[in-house]
Order: sequence, then C-alpha cells, then structure tokens
Amino acid sequence: MKKWAFVSDFDGTISKRDFYLIMMDKYYPEGRELMPKWKAGEMRDIDFLNKVFTSIDQEEDQIIEDILSIPIDEDVPEFIKTIQEIGGDFYILSAGTDYYIHHILKKYGIKDVQVFSNEGYYREKNVHMNIDKNHRHYSERYGIDKSKVIQDLKNEYETVFFIGDSEPDSHPAEHADTTFAKNGLQDLLRKKNVPFIPVEDFKEVERYMMDKGLLS
Repeated sequence: MKKWAFVSDFDGTISKRDFYLIMMDKYYPEGRELMPKWKAGEMRDIDFLNKVFTSIDQEEDQIIEDILSIPIDEDVPEFIKTIQEIGGDFYILSAGTDYYIHHILKKYGIKDVQVFSNEGYYREKNVHMNIDKNHRHYSERYGIDKSKVIQDLKNEYETVFFIGDSEPDSHPAEHADTTFAKNGLQDLLRKKNVPFIPVEDFKEVERYMMDKGLLS
C-alpha cells in the first residue's frame, strides 16, 4: 500500500472561479434563471452543467482562450511539485469536466496528475460530456461519484487528504482521512458534523502540513 495521496477539487478550489460561471456570464446569462431550480435540487447538477456547456456557441479557439484566462491559486503548481517530490501523489477530483482542467494543467506545466472527472470534448461550438453510466464511479446526480473515488484511493493509500469548497465536496469529505475546506463547504461540514481544517488557500494548507511535519 502506498503512503499518501492529496486529492483536490478543481473549480473554486484550484481555480478562483468556476468554469461554468465564466461561461454562463459570458455566453449564456439566461442560465442564471436556472440556478434557483438547480440549487433547490429540482435539477441535477449534471443536467445544469450540460445545459450551460452546450449553450456556449463559440469556436474552440475562443473557448480555450477563455479557459486559459481562468485565474488559479498561485501556490498550486509549486504545492503539487512539493507533494510529488516528497513521495506523495496528487489527484484532481472534479464534478465538472476534464476538458478545461487538462488545458489549465498544460498551461502551468503541471505533470503526473491524474484527473478524475466527467470526460469532456468540443463539438459544434460547445463542450459536451461523455457520461458512462456503467463506470464504477458513475453518479446519477453529478456524473461522477466523488465519494467512490476517495474510497477507491483509500484502498491504495494509507492516508488520503482532500480539499474542496462546495456541496459536491461534502460527500467525499466524509471518507477522506483529513479534509481541508474552503468557502461554503465549511458550513456544510459543520452541519454534517464532519471534521475539517478551515482554509482560504493552498498556502494555508501548506502551512498546516508543515506544522504537522508532513512537508519540509
């Protein structure tokens, strides 16, 4: 069994703004009208995102340009490198799509990071998701079941760290050995009585891990 892994959500955790929000505000403002229905649980996450992603109506060069302009936590590339140098494995776990995540990783020269997410691809001026209902990580609501991914990783690693920021992250947080929580995830975990370390960015995560002797 390998020693440890660090698993991170992407949108709002590594990135400073969610991809769907950027696309919606720029190309599909009508999507704002769907948000109350989605937030109330009357619309599945995967259906809401699919509606936004297939309403972009832009050439791929423009979409990629938008993706590459997404700001990320400046400390993430170096943090990942540090994790890998001391023998840990870094994973990205997203209920969005790997289409934009891979573009960001390439931009920052981030290598050897496996992405668990909904498969995405460009076609006919939009971003589409290929959801495999037979995949062991399939979720009817999110497309990918983050909890199952964490549980699988726990069978491979002695310790699994996780960081997230929103509702989909509240489920895998119940299974990680240590969870770092940003933004709205903190209140969600308090309500569920799930222990967590409150943080605002990866610099705080790094500081915590150094204090615990996990990073040098």
